[in-house]
Amino acid sequence: MSRNYKFHNPEGLYFVSFAVVEWLDVFTRNEYKDILVESLHFCQKNKGMEIFAWCIMTNHVHLVFRSIDGLNPANLLGDFKRFTSKAIVKAIQENPRESRKEFLLAQFKKAASKSSNVDKFQFWRHDNKPIELWSNKVIQEKISYVHKNPVAAGLVYHPEDYVYSSAADYAENKGLLDNIIVFQYFG
Repeated sequence: MSRNYKFHNPEGLYFVSFAVVEWLDVFTRNEYKDILVESLHFCQKNKGMEIFAWCIMTNHVHLVFRSIDGLNPANLLGDFKRFTSKAIVKAIQENPRESRKEFLLAQFKKAASKSSNVDKFQFWRHDNKPIELWSNKVIQEKISYVHKNPVAAGLVYHPEDYVYSSAADYAENKGLLDNIIVFQYFG
């Protein structure tokens, strides 16, 4: 991974995107998205993750966050990805309504066979491409990008109508996660 794509500042605010291997559309089912939401909530409550913006798309996640309890942001994100990888693969394995079960598991197994640090199934791609957000303008641009992603994908007409993101919080409504830090842009 390029040095440009590392978490250099442990107290920094970061924009990250991470995707399912092969960009597989796993998050078309709410039960898999709910695992991510519950895990984000756990990280907020127990691991010092401050979330400014988030969005779960069909095959990737966008997150604007920082670590406030001394845990390196790379380790915080790594813990999140490891836990959710195992939980989602297990949910797929145990879901009797999952018509793509064999296909998805075969793809995860194939990806793991190409990776030196994954045993049985690789769910997430290894590239996170963290970008430290250094100015109010850049923070606002990234948050806007995160919230407009479902609109650009044709899932909703208005960002705040997409349930699996923090856009509702920015529209002064209640989103799925508590304690979203709504960034106020004055510039």
